[in-house]
Parts: sequence; C-alpha cells; structure tokens
Amino acid sequence: MLSVIAKLPVQEGKIDEAIATLRELMGHVAQEEGTLLYTMNRARNAPNTIVMIERYRDKAALTAHSSSAHFKALFPKLQGFLSGEPEISVLEELHST
Repeated sequence: MLSVIAKLPVQEGKIDEAIATLRELMGHVAQEEGTLLYTMNRARNAPNTIVMIERYRDKAALTAHSSSAHFKALFPKLQGFLSGEPEISVLEELHST
C-alpha cells in the first residue's frame, strides 16, 4: 500500500473555491479502481491549508490516478487559488492493524 499526504496552501479568501474544486475532483477519484481512500481535511490551526490524505492499493494505482485526465485538469485550476507550492509526501506502508 502507498499513502500520499498533500498539503495545499490556499490564498486568503479562496478557500471556498479550493474546496469546491477539490470536491469535484473527488467525485472522479471515487471511481478509480485502486484508490482506497481520498479525503480532504483542514487543521484547525491552519484554516488556509487543505490536506489531502490518500491511500492506494499499489504504485500502479497511484500512477493511474496521477495520469488521469481529471487529475491533469486540476493543475490549471490550482493556480487560481494556491498561495505556494504544495507539500507532497508519498509513504510506503510498512505495517497496519
């Protein structure tokens, strides 16, 4: 299993636009075969940062997600509301219960 944590810094006043855009993406992601979890989150102490927590069956599923038309279409939209570079961590699961 692979997990991804993507922290997206959002411009002041653009959080509603960011949430709406990512919700639209999530509708497409829900239909991806190897995507096991895809959630949108926000820390109480960082209201202008969206944290996407993702889980994939394997590397092929992550590659399929990253290569999808709906994911590629997200990038031009991101430029309209991001305030900086996303911080993305890809994690390999070693053990779970």
